[in-house]
Amino acid sequence: MQIRLRFFASVREAVGTAQEEASLPADVRTVGQVRAWLVRRGGAWAEALAEGRALRMAYNQQMTGADTPVAEGGEVAFFPPVTGG
Repeated sequence: MQIRLRFFASVREAVGTAQEEASLPADVRTVGQVRAWLVRRGGAWAEALAEGRALRMAYNQQMTGADTPVAEGGEVAFFPPVTGG
């Protein structure tokens, strides 16, 4: 399955890219599994997307949780929590 990945703010800076097209393995079916799959890349990916790290996730430009299914042509985005003031 092909999807688009997008990375914002400190996540983008850490992984060195704003977006990429990805071909997911057959067993990666949710936003949380996409995150875990990216963590397995190691290095900056593992650090920026680590399970315990506070991150927001979106699927097709809608805030979402880890259990949201992904589909062909979808977009998954990762970004740090936003604060205002």
